[in-house]
Amino acid sequence: MASPGNATLPRGFLLQGFAEFPHLRPALFLLLLALHLATLSGNLLILLAVASAPTRPPMHLFLRQLSAIELGYTLVVVPRTLADLASPGLGRGSPISFLGCAVQMQMFVALGGAECFLLAAMAYDRYVAICHPLRYAAVVTPGLCARLALACCLGGLAVSVGLAVAVFHLPFCGSRLLVHFFCDITALLHLACTRSYAEELPLLGACLLLLLLPSLLILASYGAIAGALRRLRCPRGRHKAVSTCASHLTVTFLHYGCATFMYARPKASYSPRLDRALALVYTHVTPLLYPLIYSLRNREIAAAIRQVLGRWRPRQAPGQEGLSV
Repeated sequence: MASPGNATLPRGFLLQGFAEFPHLRPALFLLLLALHLATLSGNLLILLAVASAPTRPPMHLFLRQLSAIELGYTLVVVPRTLADLASPGLGRGSPISFLGCAVQMQMFVALGGAECFLLAAMAYDRYVAICHPLRYAAVVTPGLCARLALACCLGGLAVSVGLAVAVFHLPFCGSRLLVHFFCDITALLHLACTRSYAEELPLLGACLLLLLLPSLLILASYGAIAGALRRLRCPRGRHKAVSTCASHLTVTFLHYGCATFMYARPKASYSPRLDRALALVYTHVTPLLYPLIYSLRNREIAAAIRQVLGRWRPRQAPGQEGLSV
């Protein structure tokens, strides 16, 4: 039943995915499957490495939560995308219920928001480690890490629930076809019937809470770190301090760069097909890069990963050690 505004009642959507490229779907399925398996393996390795380490510095606890978030982040989106690519005869798209779409969008925003807050907490950890090294053990305790981790998850959850309620109260028009492979906010707002700026206010509020607020905290932390490094006279100590921040800064730029470009812009600039292509990057590529960045830049994590991999190597049978040349 249609309203006077020519809107349809919320009865579900069609995810177009990549249905308009039938010849590319097998190759795209294999590519995304390989990226997904590599992402799962990399983040699981970091989780196992941190769990098996004899000592767990606070940064490693944060890194464990970051890997867990990335696992959830990809599992919310990628398995359904792969299933749709592997299913022939879907026609214009794959049907998804109104509730299923709302849950997928809410979980995606919750995990992305938790990561935004977590990156700010990790910046605070680096600030205390470099600017107040003698007080680090007393300030950044396991209890504080646990409270910060919980606050990051609850903050992302609260913002995501509010945003999902606001978005799914909008009237949706026409064919209900989302030119996307998952229920992303931009695709849903593009389908909304209203033309006023009021519909963009919930997304603007979410961006202020999830992007601007943590960004200010990160900038404040690294501003203090930069001031401390300028006062540091030992080049070796300065290089060591910079190397400890490099991996976190790289991940922060990747995450905030993608999120800001995708969501901190007006609806008039939305381009469904371009947004879908960019979404492939931040849902399939960046979650794979994070474990690579940390394992390459962090010696302790790299050593712990080598130790985990070493346990999986087949051991030589007794008596064969002396046969090797």
